[in-house]
Amino acid sequence: MSSALSVTACPSADARARAHPDPILNPPPIHCISLTNAEQSRPHNPTHQTKNKKQPPPSSAAAASLSAAAAAAAAAAASATDTSGALLLGNVRSSLIRQEDTIIFNLIERAQFARNDAVYQPGAIPVPPLTPPAIGDDNGASRPLPSPSQCSLLEYVLRETERLHGGVRRYTSPDEHAFFPDDLPPLVLPPLDYPSSALHPPAASRINANSRVLQAYLDSVLPALTSQGDDSNYGSAATLDVLCLQALSKRIHYGMFVAEAKFRAAPEQYGALIRARDAEGLMRLLTDEAVERKVVERVTRKAATFGQDIVDGVAAAGAGAGAGAAGAGAAAGAAAAAPSPQLPKFKVPPHALGEMYDKVVMPMTKDVQVEYLLRRLDGVEA
Repeated sequence: MSSALSVTACPSADARARAHPDPILNPPPIHCISLTNAEQSRPHNPTHQTKNKKQPPPSSAAAASLSAAAAAAAAAAASATDTSGALLLGNVRSSLIRQEDTIIFNLIERAQFARNDAVYQPGAIPVPPLTPPAIGDDNGASRPLPSPSQCSLLEYVLRETERLHGGVRRYTSPDEHAFFPDDLPPLVLPPLDYPSSALHPPAASRINANSRVLQAYLDSVLPALTSQGDDSNYGSAATLDVLCLQALSKRIHYGMFVAEAKFRAAPEQYGALIRARDAEGLMRLLTDEAVERKVVERVTRKAATFGQDIVDGVAAAGAGAGAGAAGAGAAAGAAAAAPSPQLPKFKVPPHALGEMYDKVVMPMTKDVQVEYLLRRLDGVEA
């Protein structure tokens, strides 16, 4: 007798597997279980299956309950609104501080692997073809995607991640910006309304600094935090790179919220510079060196605290984590120069993360602020 069930590879997964046999980049295909022709034509046998009884229709009360639940879900989806208040100007500072934690943790995680330059070189690591736009997706439909030989592993992982996240409306939020916005798919979830967003739409909608974020990450951040070499952990490096890039992008684009708050605090002063198209004057006005020094010190202290090896409740190599930013940086530098059991052991030198904020994150954030302010009066004045 023929088997009752057959197992076949789902076409989409099988096609992807043929495109690239690497079990890491292309895991074994998901299998679909389907009835064979023999099973479909087999006469009923009570020893093999339970008699197929016709189920009675649901009661009117149950049907009404299901209809009410479906109607409530549809109404909730149609009127989905962000009620978190996270994008209110009054919450900007606390959000920036939380984002520091995310950035520091992600960079510490990335630093455990070698540089792995092959991850960033197009064609160095074979990748499958990029996912094409979905049917009905007009974003980039007329623009060809890079071929596998033109695509680095980082670009492949970043593009595919953004397509997944884009479908569940990540990039409809005013504080999120895609690195490849033209390749985002149609939404799976209905879009949210963001009544709490304080940004000026004609200005905010035209700013995306991610090409500069990516270049700064590859040129400055990675060399400062990772050791030169290749440990073959390409997938781990690329996925952690994506987390780092997303966190840095969010933090840098948050400069628009900071700029909006400063504009509202002194509209006449900023307005005059905007009308004069004085970018240098805007940069001088929004720069607060004392605040920037405090940010660098806070980031360095956090890096020292988060990045220590702790054994049985104490620092692995001794005390010193609470010495402040300068002390943490000096301790890290001394440890690198002359290892000593009296100095704390850090996963990443704290001063390197503080310097990254000072030389990369804050300058790029201020560039975004100036770009936003120069457009702040668009649609407001003739």
